[in-house]
Amino acid sequence: MTKFPSQVSRRQFLVAAGASALGSVVLHSCTASSSSPDNQAQSTPAVNVGSGEGPETATVKLGFIPVVESAPMIVAKEKGFFAKYGMTDVQVSKQASWGVARDNVEIGSAGGGIDGGQWQLPMPHLISEGKITKGNQKIPMYTLLMLNTQGNGIAIAGKHKDAGIGLDVAKAAATFERLKAEEKAFTAAFTFPGANQEFWMRYWLAAGGIDPDQQTKLLVIPSAQTVANLKTGSCDAFSTGDPWPYRIVKDQIGFMAALTAQMWKNHPEEYFALRADWVDAHPKATKALLKGLIEAQQWCDDFANRPELATILSKQKYFNTPVAILSDPLLGKIDLGTGQVIEDQTLAVRYWNNDGVQLSYPYKSHDLWFLTESQRWGYLAADTDTQAIVDKVNRADLWQEAAQDLGLPAANIPQQTSRGVEKFFDGTEFDPANPSAYLKSLKIKKI
Repeated sequence: MTKFPSQVSRRQFLVAAGASALGSVVLHSCTASSSSPDNQAQSTPAVNVGSGEGPETATVKLGFIPVVESAPMIVAKEKGFFAKYGMTDVQVSKQASWGVARDNVEIGSAGGGIDGGQWQLPMPHLISEGKITKGNQKIPMYTLLMLNTQGNGIAIAGKHKDAGIGLDVAKAAATFERLKAEEKAFTAAFTFPGANQEFWMRYWLAAGGIDPDQQTKLLVIPSAQTVANLKTGSCDAFSTGDPWPYRIVKDQIGFMAALTAQMWKNHPEEYFALRADWVDAHPKATKALLKGLIEAQQWCDDFANRPELATILSKQKYFNTPVAILSDPLLGKIDLGTGQVIEDQTLAVRYWNNDGVQLSYPYKSHDLWFLTESQRWGYLAADTDTQAIVDKVNRADLWQEAAQDLGLPAANIPQQTSRGVEKFFDGTEFDPANPSAYLKSLKIKKI
């Protein structure tokens, strides 16, 4: 079974990875463009900590990685959505890597770390099960909200521009075989082992008949080192999120072979999750954070706000990236670096709604897919009770309560924990009611 880096320090992890406005806000319905009064929530006044309705604490420390998935947390802080609900002391702390974020949530804010924040799935589940923690210590966590969909892709080094590597990687199978024969195996990188960036890379390769374990070399590199590693030739491909894909194209370092939006439109991406002990001790504060995040997601999904969003994210304390690198992808203009420019807002990063699809609610069926992929690739044993893990970690009920408190229309508050059957770009389907059938249908896997 594939092993996780569960007993490494921050320094060791990086080496192993390749050196590596206050006030009321109108809430829109699931259809972001709708302005009907029937689709708006009632304005909610600010609350005071210590009041009967206020949160138990105003303080929480959240970690983020500088990719577009973190935008709702940053906007909720910058635009006062957290403070509106009494969370006036929310620290949003940049993490050097996912390994560092994992280490910091292990010790918690009381030990100088973090209480939670932005996560790739299934990291909260694996931390809860002690699969990626020091000494395999179980540190229960709760997933509370899906931060976004899309905004990710598979970037390829420019030297392979004429190799025909695209969404259907089968067309470039000869390139993979040649590199392997020359003992220069195609090196595919991602930002943390056993989590969504690796799974996007593995799924893409396997869908094209490329066995990632037999025909490629897999490498873990922090997202901030994406550009440097492609430029120096340390890797041939990188699975990562904006702003790095456009930075790669803009600097003429490489091109985009596939967007995750093309692989699985409206796919689950990254999540807001907290230590379970913090949530259990602060249920009102947790819902206050969720209400602030939901409002922030709706603000982020208004394309009229995207230029301001680019400006906020560009700040040194957040992404430290030029606005010009952030603006086009946020507005749905995606340069693939191949001569093709996609202009489609439905393929851009989305936070609240996309063509009527609710994106914030944390469906248990999505958690289950990530854990099923963990089984597929040997990170979890085949007999693992994945549904039991999901039921312990996923707290969609708290999202529902927060949404009700906000006065969202009932039609905008999912009552089912499954989004139903999901279909991928290669025609494969995942039925959360029968994950074993999904596993059996896959030709390339470890189990």
